[in-house]
Amino acid sequence: MTAKIRFQVALFVLILSALACTINVGGPDYPDTPIPISTEAVEQIKQSIQEALATGAGSGQVTFIINETQITSYLAFKLQEQPDPFITNPQVYLRDGQIQIYGTAQKGYYLATARIIFTAYADAEGKLAIELSEADFGPLPVPDGLKEAATAIVSEAYTGALGPVATGFRIEAIVISDGMMAITGRVK
Repeated sequence: MTAKIRFQVALFVLILSALACTINVGGPDYPDTPIPISTEAVEQIKQSIQEALATGAGSGQVTFIINETQITSYLAFKLQEQPDPFITNPQVYLRDGQIQIYGTAQKGYYLATARIIFTAYADAEGKLAIELSEADFGPLPVPDGLKEAATAIVSEAYTGALGPVATGFRIEAIVISDGMMAITGRVK
């Protein structure tokens, strides 16, 4: 084999290798503290809601608290069910009145860290409402339908966790701080 042919074969192999790989193009940094994901954390959400409903059965006033591990785990399992999720490897931080979601976005061979920030509040009807405050996918374009997809996942988490009581529950306040989200409301 001549040197020219060896060079062409090596170049071809190098090009194929590059095409088989993904390239990380940056984006915002994940926070330093990773949040663990577990099926137990998802079950804890259901338990804490059931306990809150039992505690508030007499007064009708209900408060339940969701922590970062629980909501991150729930989101991770929900995203795994989707054929083409907008992010993978989610991490949800509940800080300063915001739901801050970090994850990995992929567009073709390019990977980027994404940060999506939402504000959650109770609307005039006492239902959960979320508002997209910021979306940063590094150099990748923000996916079309991001707000709708994220709203659907959060709404599904809320109604799925509350079960049949969700339609009879009116949210009065949502407080997000120090890794916790407290939802206070009243059973109709």
